[in-house]
Amino acid sequence: MSATIEDFNRIEIRIGTIVEASHFPEARKPAFKLVIDFGSAIGRKRSSVQITEHYVPDRLIGRQVLAVVNFPPRQIGPFHSEVLTLGVPDEEGRVVLIRPDFAVPDGGRLF
Repeated sequence: MSATIEDFNRIEIRIGTIVEASHFPEARKPAFKLVIDFGSAIGRKRSSVQITEHYVPDRLIGRQVLAVVNFPPRQIGPFHSEVLTLGVPDEEGRVVLIRPDFAVPDGGRLF
């Protein structure tokens, strides 16, 4: 099944800055809990991410990332994940976060 440009346009992918990051020991697979600031129009949203192979929480603070902000929230154990933070797997299947080459305003939409 092919996707259309209308399908793509319904997905809101926005840029945000990680303002909090911590270990998520209750998760079934190793994960972190993030709080991402998407600017005044969207605000701060929480996300659970399985990125523990390449990243440590304190080094994530201040990093801009892309996330889908209009999927329904998901309950992951005791944590309510509000956005889907985007990444791609490396050669060994470990997730690498997607981020811009240059700083851009938080809340900006990917087109």
